[in-house]
Amino acid sequence: MKYDIKEQYNCVVFAFKGNVMGGPDAETFRDKLHEYIDKDIKKVVVDLGSVKFMNSSGLGILIGGHTTMKNAGGELVICQADKRIESLLMVTQLLKVFKHFRKLDEAIAHFN
Repeated sequence: MKYDIKEQYNCVVFAFKGNVMGGPDAETFRDKLHEYIDKDIKKVVVDLGSVKFMNSSGLGILIGGHTTMKNAGGELVICQADKRIESLLMVTQLLKVFKHFRKLDEAIAHFN
């Protein structure tokens, strides 16, 4: 899993790319979240617009990130999931857990 990171309007945006399939990426992502928590940045957007495939371990990365941010008093939201990823989130009932926005701007605006 690859991702770009940018800070916008007092939140951090992780733009995931390619296949999100777990493995060592989960620990790397969690460590990066803790770096932002240490900087007191606790508003996270995960942009799924460039994700081609996600398996159950990839879902675990999102759930772990959500839990990490919630435990730190923050929030993680997702945006731009395509129909396949949104269907996966619906079947697993994770759309009840995550706030999902159609556009990145809407997700960022949620925090302001």
